[in-house]
Amino acid sequence: MPGRRTPGPSKGGRGGAGSGSGRSGGSSRPASGRRAAPSRSGSAGRAGGGRGGSGRAGAQPRSRGAGRTGAIRRDGGEPVGRSSSGSLNTGARASKEHGLGGRQVEGRQAVRELLIAGTRRTSEIWIATELEGDDGVADIVALARSNRVPVQYVNGKRLDAQARTDAPQGVLAQAAEVPEIEFEALLRRQSGTPFYVAIDGVTDPGNLGAILRSCDGAGVDAVVLPRHRAVHVTPTVAKSAAGAIEHVPMSLVGGLPTALARLKEVDVWIVGLDDAADRDLFDLGDLADQGVCLVLGAEGEGLSRLVRERCDMVVAIPMLGRLSSLNVSAAAALATYEVARARRAEPAAPD
Repeated sequence: MPGRRTPGPSKGGRGGAGSGSGRSGGSSRPASGRRAAPSRSGSAGRAGGGRGGSGRAGAQPRSRGAGRTGAIRRDGGEPVGRSSSGSLNTGARASKEHGLGGRQVEGRQAVRELLIAGTRRTSEIWIATELEGDDGVADIVALARSNRVPVQYVNGKRLDAQARTDAPQGVLAQAAEVPEIEFEALLRRQSGTPFYVAIDGVTDPGNLGAILRSCDGAGVDAVVLPRHRAVHVTPTVAKSAAGAIEHVPMSLVGGLPTALARLKEVDVWIVGLDDAADRDLFDLGDLADQGVCLVLGAEGEGLSRLVRERCDMVVAIPMLGRLSSLNVSAAAALATYEVARARRAEPAAPD
């Protein structure tokens, strides 16, 4: 393993910076030296598929189910994927999902991105009857027709009864589960200067959805999630993410501390975010230009002990007001964009 330079000196005697946790504790464990920076060949592509145009508007889906007609049905017809009881067959409701989940997608933007990305099979879309002919859903109907996905107009109250979010916006879809990337396969695809986010026990679906949306915007290559004791892709996550679940690769791991140790072996720096740290997020410096994995702690509890011990450094977001921390999703937005900002900064002109 390449030798590592020791990170710069810590700022002493500070606290009260936030990462969405209320955890107190010691500062980050110092590393014995920094790993050599991996060779860089331009901006890193998104692991497991890239950030190219294949996932954007106009792209055709990668797989389509056989025998679908693309017909738009009225309420009362028997739609594809419907059980004898008259409700959509969602794996989440049947408690059969053991992976990331995401079979029921609600909200206009989330359903729109589901169809645009085309990375998983969409079997049916419900639209509230009162939205028939509405310009706000016309593109969803057009995308569904071009992708041969059946659309059914149903009574709004019936749709709301099937929904699992507070405001499905009159649109609901049933799809295959969100595909996950096997962790070792993710590492094999690693190139350039990877940028990962690991989530340590976040259980609020709204927070996870917002985190994924920020990760997509900041160009994060992949998100690492614990398989147990953490929320995965529920309808609320999908809606809060506004389509990011279709574009941000996600990997489930049995143990996050073990996964972080494995990332160190492939020269990725592990940077924890915790309001008890005595270093600023804005002090990352040239570390942001290397392979980085930001670790976000759980709501209220922060980073777990074993995860914290795996971090090369732990940093905090400076809090200049009276509050001591930020919500974890707000902290994720600031932290991911700080890394993105540092990577975009032009090098200083030579003297």
